[in-house]
Amino acid sequence: MSTSPSDRPGVDPSAARELFVARLRAELHTGEQRTEEVSGTRRAYREAACLLSRFDPQRLRLPGEESASGGAVLELVDDCTTLGTQDQAGWSLKSDVRDRTLRELTGPEAARRGLECQLDELPAEPGPERFALACLSGRPPATEGLTTDDLADALQAVLWLSRVPGVNGLPDLAELQLTLERARLLEPLERLVRLPFQGRTRELAELRDCLAPSGGPVAAGAQPDGAAQRPGPVPPLVVHGPGGMGKTTLLAKFVLDGLRDPAGCFPFAYIDFERPTLSIQEPLTLIAEVARQLGIQFPAHRAELDALAHECQEATRSQREGQERVSQLQELATTRAVLGRRSSQQFQSLAAGRETDLIRRLAEVLRRAVAERKGGAHAEDPPFALVVDSFEEAQYRGSPVVGRMVAIYLSFQSIYPRMRLIVSGRAPVEHPAKTVESLDIELGELDPAAAVGLLTSCGVKDPEVAGALADRVGGHPLSLKLAARAATLAGAGAEPTGELIRSLPERRHQVFRRVDQLLVQGILYDRILSHIGDEGVRRLARPGLVLRVITPEIIKEVLAEPCGLRVATPDAARALFAEFSRLDLVEPARPDAVRYRSDVRAIMLRLPGGDRTAVMRAVERRAVEHYAARDGLEARAEEIYHRLRLDENPRSVEERWLPGVERFLAGAQQDMTPRAAGLLTARLGGATPDQVAAGADQEDWERIAAREVEDLLAQGYAQAAFDRLGRRRPWTPCSPLHALFAEALNRLGRQEEARRATADAVDAAERAGCGERRLELLLLSARLSEEAGDLPGAGRALRVAEDVAVGLGQDLEAMGALLARARLTAGADGEADRQLAERLRQLPDAVLADRPVLVRAVASQIYDRAPGALDHALEVVGLPADDETLDTLGAAMRRATGRQPALLGRVMEILDEAAGPSRQPADGAPTGITGILRLARDRGSLGTLARRLLAVPDKSGEIVAGVAAAMGVGTGGRTASHAASGPEPGARTPEEGSGPAGPDDR
Repeated sequence: MSTSPSDRPGVDPSAARELFVARLRAELHTGEQRTEEVSGTRRAYREAACLLSRFDPQRLRLPGEESASGGAVLELVDDCTTLGTQDQAGWSLKSDVRDRTLRELTGPEAARRGLECQLDELPAEPGPERFALACLSGRPPATEGLTTDDLADALQAVLWLSRVPGVNGLPDLAELQLTLERARLLEPLERLVRLPFQGRTRELAELRDCLAPSGGPVAAGAQPDGAAQRPGPVPPLVVHGPGGMGKTTLLAKFVLDGLRDPAGCFPFAYIDFERPTLSIQEPLTLIAEVARQLGIQFPAHRAELDALAHECQEATRSQREGQERVSQLQELATTRAVLGRRSSQQFQSLAAGRETDLIRRLAEVLRRAVAERKGGAHAEDPPFALVVDSFEEAQYRGSPVVGRMVAIYLSFQSIYPRMRLIVSGRAPVEHPAKTVESLDIELGELDPAAAVGLLTSCGVKDPEVAGALADRVGGHPLSLKLAARAATLAGAGAEPTGELIRSLPERRHQVFRRVDQLLVQGILYDRILSHIGDEGVRRLARPGLVLRVITPEIIKEVLAEPCGLRVATPDAARALFAEFSRLDLVEPARPDAVRYRSDVRAIMLRLPGGDRTAVMRAVERRAVEHYAARDGLEARAEEIYHRLRLDENPRSVEERWLPGVERFLAGAQQDMTPRAAGLLTARLGGATPDQVAAGADQEDWERIAAREVEDLLAQGYAQAAFDRLGRRRPWTPCSPLHALFAEALNRLGRQEEARRATADAVDAAERAGCGERRLELLLLSARLSEEAGDLPGAGRALRVAEDVAVGLGQDLEAMGALLARARLTAGADGEADRQLAERLRQLPDAVLADRPVLVRAVASQIYDRAPGALDHALEVVGLPADDETLDTLGAAMRRATGRQPALLGRVMEILDEAAGPSRQPADGAPTGITGILRLARDRGSLGTLARRLLAVPDKSGEIVAGVAAAMGVGTGGRTASHAASGPEPGARTPEEGSGPAGPDDR
């Protein structure tokens, strides 16, 4: 065990050995019941440390000692945990030891004496120890105005002192906890406005106006007979503008101003989707965070709101399972056109329904909480501001997130009409779910006075210099901060500030304003880089901007030679890296790696490099060679990144793609040309700026459009999907848009046109050799034929699809086609079921495990004809873990035990064993079947439970049918009630059992 260095005397080695032998002897008698005996010295050291969050055991003093003896090292070795790194380790009492010691102190005087002995070792800055000492000395500090860190220290100190007998006059613990939570709630906003806020008077007024009571139109369906009429929905407000313009800071200022105004204070929730605990693709995480924040603002309703937040988190886990099911069904050509699109539409409908139900319940709690706090029964409700930041990634045409967010805010407003949604993102995009046009505030440049004020607050103290800089730089906040930094560096060096000002171009007409900003920002950054002291680092700085991560190895192998440096050894590279890491333009990426700050790269990569363009391209070519010679997804992602930056053909770059590189390339589109960004957007999804869509290759544009059309169809907007398809024709023969065009036609009621379009596309795909696309179109053709009553035609299409898949060597695709044929015959012909069972037996488990959704759907289809198929599937891929699966299985179990009470004991035994020790009544654990299934899911024993259920002697077949139906949830399989009509011809009878097959059956 390591301790901090100390110049105090060490411990006598002989005493250490004796104590170690005694402790070892005691530990060897583990089977004996014994009461811990604490020596007087050990208790004294505990008391000396019980009010310290961290200490050096060799420096811990006892009351009355002039200097530390180091005895705490031996006495407290079993009572402490270590903190910090090995070379700076500290000790801290274990929580149970600390708690017992505090309670056994003789009183506040003993606590004070023990703490005062350690004054010389306490950190100079505030901490829980100093707050505790002030309380024990009769001078409890005021908690008003404390920072978040100080409040956390105060809370820790009060928690400790509340255990000491006889300590009085402490701040109220609950109130202090609430004050800390409120401070943490506001901390992200206050961090944004630490510098004096400049300008934006008009925008702030617009934001305040949006909170005013609405006198808008009456909602449709209002009663004309004098009954109370509810106003129509108030549209959301979108704040948008170029990056670095101050959107987030404006929202922070708006919220904080409202909270500081006693007359205008309002409840709010601030949602920043850049936080790792929030996902823009999962609106339930937003609802959970809103509930958490409202619980802090309305503590009387905290328990109810926390329960809602927990329910949202549970529902999020279930939705992830459903989304994964949709993704898997969309990946295979033979499941995409039928199962995939049905599953996707069902998922979006269920997700939106769950989200609107939860947000309505949340709004109802807010309505009640506000009513209890209002001054009178007729007082007006305050506005509730839901402020959503970093929403850009969800803002694209057809985005399901936009559709579900619209449903959330409309549902919230229906319960709490003064709810207002304020979004920071890109300019509003059209979406068919929007029933009202969004309001918007476009952020432009700061006015001249505000620009001068921002320069002054950033360190430009000379008013004339600030005015001259503002005149040249303009009102872009990021440009002004760069100018302030460059001016500060110029003032500190030999370069006169006037030279900096003269180097900046004069501002021109508005049409050139964006070009001017880029030019100004580039000049300012060059000025900042020119002040780097180390010549080697200065030569690396500008070319290094093209790299996303810089390490000593990258400096040696990639950067040095193009920059004209000779770095011969790893030690020389590490020395150069150490100097490079000290630049304020970079930040840590991981141990021994740095990256440029994102705001720096975002600007500099948009600028023409002039004479340095050749150097930067040479760096990128070496980066491609460097990463191409290395294994791993991150290295492959960096290779792809630099190939695209070098404007290589997207089709050749795509050949280097590996599954899993996506997470390393997220957000890289902004560094690319539109053509390169088109490939990344087609692969990664997300918003597609118009210039990217226009510059993308035809194949990439088709994939981008296909995603948007798929999303629109999943939400039920067939006309919008059809309209989106009418661009950039003719499409390539292998385009996904052919199938989507026919799908849109069919949903618009134009079935014959859909069938003709599908037939034409099938022929074109065959001629072009597009095997996968032909499979998808054949499955779509079969479905359209079935819907038209042409079952023979559907069967022929499915047999052709199966033959095509076999010819391509795609066993799983063939299984998908077979599954569709089995469902087409609906049990009338067992040939397809038998072929499915044969394929399931023949394919290796490792192959099946890669497609769990398909395997579950197949097992659900053939379970009553293929003994052991269900058990085999459960063994290989398990049971889905979403709520719908558990509800399906639970309902079947209730029906079976209700009809056959004798089964109840066996079923409950299986449930109890799967749920584990937490299924004790004293824990308040659920006793209903579905609740116990959720416990089993949490323990990871759901698949084992389902396999054991197959062995239950259920004569009705209800339980095995329920397991099968649960396996097929979300894939359009047969329901659990299928067994009620009796077994299929040739199917396994209940008397034969439903458990695992024997060796001959497998």
